[in-house]
Amino acid sequence: MERVVGSDRVVVIGAGLSGLAAAHRLVSPAARLSARRPLDLMVLEARDRTGGAIWTNRRDGFTLEGGADSFITNKPAALDLCRELGLAGHLIETDASRRRSFVIRDGRLLPVPEGFVMMAPSKLWPVLASPLLSLRGKMRFLMERFVPRRDESTEESLAAFVRRRFGREVLERLVQPLVGGIYTADPNELSIDATLSQFPEMERQHGSLIKAAIRNARLTRQKNDRTDSGARYGLFLSLDEGMDLLPKTLEASLPAGSLRTNTPVRRLLKSEHTNDWRVELLDGTTIQASAVILAAEAHASARLIDPCDQELARLLRTIPYASSLVVNVAYKRNAIKHPLNGFGVVVPAIEERPILAVSFTSVKFPGRAPADSVLLRVFLGGALQPEMFELDDETISSVVEQELGELLGARGAPLFMDISRHSRSMPQYILGHRARVASIRDQVKLHPGLFLTGNAFDGVGIPDCIRGAQEKADAVSAFLSANPGMAAA
Repeated sequence: MERVVGSDRVVVIGAGLSGLAAAHRLVSPAARLSARRPLDLMVLEARDRTGGAIWTNRRDGFTLEGGADSFITNKPAALDLCRELGLAGHLIETDASRRRSFVIRDGRLLPVPEGFVMMAPSKLWPVLASPLLSLRGKMRFLMERFVPRRDESTEESLAAFVRRRFGREVLERLVQPLVGGIYTADPNELSIDATLSQFPEMERQHGSLIKAAIRNARLTRQKNDRTDSGARYGLFLSLDEGMDLLPKTLEASLPAGSLRTNTPVRRLLKSEHTNDWRVELLDGTTIQASAVILAAEAHASARLIDPCDQELARLLRTIPYASSLVVNVAYKRNAIKHPLNGFGVVVPAIEERPILAVSFTSVKFPGRAPADSVLLRVFLGGALQPEMFELDDETISSVVEQELGELLGARGAPLFMDISRHSRSMPQYILGHRARVASIRDQVKLHPGLFLTGNAFDGVGIPDCIRGAQEKADAVSAFLSANPGMAAA
């Protein structure tokens, strides 16, 4: 399939959030103004829908999120994109009156100590008063202020970092379940530098995470006192019609006919006589392109690039992935004994339960369920429970119903369950991740016109994916401007 004469064709492979964000950036007014030649954009998606790990179902007045249900605001890319797309009026905040979460200990739901964020406690007394930790665990927690800085330059796992600073109990009872809900990872394998680098930086600057967190909280209060209104939004935002409004709006912003779903790609090849890329589809069709953005999982990108560069494919395959499940469960409100006075509960691995967490979705974001009902989201699988992903839907439903009965006092059968499976969709930022990504990028430099983006490289969150995709789109525009007519039809 030839390009329009006098244009540069860019093919984006993958119409998840990263692919759509990159495509949107490529056809933005700023990109069009700076382009030397017209852009012929094609976005190819193997599945019958866009959005990747973001999808929303609606049923009987319930809004069911099969993937991410919100995004964080302290990284601005997602919020800025929503504003750019005209979605500011659709943004909704979490219910401020119920902004707390619980952790399971011995089958009981106990509140996360106030001010404890990931592993940086800005208040001491809530941790010391919490029944989550034993007396010995609390004493070890207090000793963190006297633990010396680590001067070694070798990479450290998240588990090793937390054990060194706070002790084993804080790791097992607080940090592992809180971080596990984000990365579905084994903390003994997870690289702290690649995932939560702000905490080693706090150690380097202040010598103690407790000292740094208390200082930062004080500075934040002083800053807010100096302003009239404080922050415009809370830490987490969603969209009133469901998270799929974001990919749908991105899709609608693209040129007519540029997006093709149900279009799996077989492989990528370099053209023999030009600098073009050849994108070979599964149906045998070949598309020529000046540049290609691979916005798929690393293992899927490896399969596509293998015929062109086996070493790059090998490097991409060194990024491991975990599979997980999200189960939306609806109940009548009077069928749940627990008051649901928070956003949800996380489950430490040491509790040896078959679930990772439960989000109280209709409490967290009002309007997600009818007034007399409750919507919960249960998370299973991940790196620590890979066997759960292999269970059939009937077994998963039974496990979920039993766990909600034991933990929340759910009585009787739920109104319905909706099971979403994410196969090999969560990249694991294990030790050596940054070096792995650097090697991949060095290898990509051997292939002008090839660009990689997605959650496998610089962050798994929605803002991280958007920022990375926009940077790659800008790199494509710069590449085409620096090589005008290089791959003319």
